[in-house]
Amino acid sequence: MIRFKTKQAAGAALALTSLLALAACSDPGATAAAAPSSAAVAADGGTAGGKTFNLAPDQNRVKVAVDAQAAALVPEAIKADGKLTVVTTGGSAPLTLFATDNKTLIGSEVDIAYAVGAALGLDVEVLPVAWADWPLGVESGKYEAVLSNVTVTEARKEKFDFATYRNDLLGFYAKSDSAIGTIKEARDVAGKRIIVGSGTNQEAILVKWDEENRAKGLEPVAFQYYDDDSASTLALQSGRADLTFGPNASAAYKAAKDGKTKEVGTLNGGWPLTAEIAFTTRKGNGLAVAAQAALNRLIEDGTYTGILDRWGLTSEAVAKSELNPAGLPKT
Repeated sequence: MIRFKTKQAAGAALALTSLLALAACSDPGATAAAAPSSAAVAADGGTAGGKTFNLAPDQNRVKVAVDAQAAALVPEAIKADGKLTVVTTGGSAPLTLFATDNKTLIGSEVDIAYAVGAALGLDVEVLPVAWADWPLGVESGKYEAVLSNVTVTEARKEKFDFATYRNDLLGFYAKSDSAIGTIKEARDVAGKRIIVGSGTNQEAILVKWDEENRAKGLEPVAFQYYDDDSASTLALQSGRADLTFGPNASAAYKAAKDGKTKEVGTLNGGWPLTAEIAFTTRKGNGLAVAAQAALNRLIEDGTYTGILDRWGLTSEAVAKSELNPAGLPKT
């Protein structure tokens, strides 16, 4: 079902959602305009004319050697049982999804977890949890870390430590044969029919850009809202919409998988500030320091790039992992 927003409603939405432009990504599945679910993925992982993804339970991951220097930084309490327990909230390809057996967790976040654990000389266990459950679980020590599209924020830094591993990006995507060029700034969206998720930070950004354009006498954005991915896809492919604007990871995966859409621009999820996704641990226990060292080794030896490329996410790569960088401010 489609719902169109009037100019007045769009202005009201800005009042309700402008703060979300500075909010962290939460449950990846909840922030997508119309993110593809694991159920929408072809059973064999193959597509006609697109990139083939391995969605089988056996992932044939690249073997990662122990990094002695990084392993030496692992806290003794975690070394004791030799296991790194990581949680993810799942449900959003390619970050985390279930394999074709409908029970094995796979995805880019899972690959990063296994690679970091191997570099630290630890066995890895990845568990699915609800988004609302990871903060208390990590803070209490029940879980050692969470890898689930968690953005660094100043509020979260009061309870958690972070080792960054991906840029938090939003993406503009058009039909593959669209004549639309690059979307970089507000004037580029003037007059466009854009599919966006209601109540999301991307909607707040788009509303802000639309207001700037209107003030300059430019054509308004035609906001479009759909209840599911199939309807959104049909609207774009049939020409009823010009662009989608949402979390880049899911859109990049979908574009690589079916070849029917193309990325025409990305924007940091914290616009106008910078937001980063991070390996998240309990504050002060030292694990984030070890994870940062492991991540930087994986970046240096190419394993990290290989993981992102495997899932169509090279556009979100970082040059190096940062420990507790400046996060999005408290609102």
